[in-house]
Amino acid sequence: MRLNDVDDIQSRSSSSPDITRRPSVSASSNSLGVGLQEVTGSKLNLFDELKLRFLSFKHHKYLEELEHFETLKEAQTPKFMVIACADSRVCPSTILGFRPGEAFMIRNVANLVPPLQKGPSETNAALEFAVKTLQVENILIIGHSCCGGIQTLMSMQDNSDSSFIKTWVTNGKNAKLTTESAANHLSFDQQCRLCEKESINMSLMNLLTYPWIKEKVKKEMLFVHGGYYDFLNCTFEKWTLDFKGGSDEEKGRFFVKDQQLWC
Repeated sequence: MRLNDVDDIQSRSSSSPDITRRPSVSASSNSLGVGLQEVTGSKLNLFDELKLRFLSFKHHKYLEELEHFETLKEAQTPKFMVIACADSRVCPSTILGFRPGEAFMIRNVANLVPPLQKGPSETNAALEFAVKTLQVENILIIGHSCCGGIQTLMSMQDNSDSSFIKTWVTNGKNAKLTTESAANHLSFDQQCRLCEKESINMSLMNLLTYPWIKEKVKKEMLFVHGGYYDFLNCTFEKWTLDFKGGSDEEKGRFFVKDQQLWC
């Protein structure tokens, strides 16, 4: 598991950059040369800008790649199922350059995959469609730095009031417990960073609770991967579950392979 990163996190924490909020939407700009600061601030004018962006996409993407988009009218055959966080700063298509038709995607708070026994959810419904109908070859779970969902999970008390968000992030409770056990000597922020990665591994294990996923993974018809995007320094970690290498599913442990750091 990736909690062997504890020492690395501790040694790097003092040099980690401060987290600052980006300027509000009204202070941003885009490739069209028209920034949102140039509109009056009304919702209508914000949509005027979205219209310009859409027309830019149509003329500079859609029409220039018309053959590709004509093919997509017939069917979609994505190679990837991507499960990512809903955080507005971590769009997978922007970070990894997915073109339309390449990735079937669902985004939720903290990029969590609940186990089968938790019952139906939008996430496992999307998984079922991707694996059974679209026959994707890869499932990629992408976590990220400074995840608010993980911060909520790590700060929750057993007797805390429930909310939609807190009820959802309890799907990561095992990752929280593992992190606290291994890293209770670290600061809260350091623990959150570790839990961001540990929760990805927990979700990878949860994928194997679905028989129609586990069977394909065993036959190497489907591969499941973890990814971690650190937007503080723009790096991306990637690893793959090594099912044949062995696992202890009861303890939530497995081997990984093909670990890479893209920087």
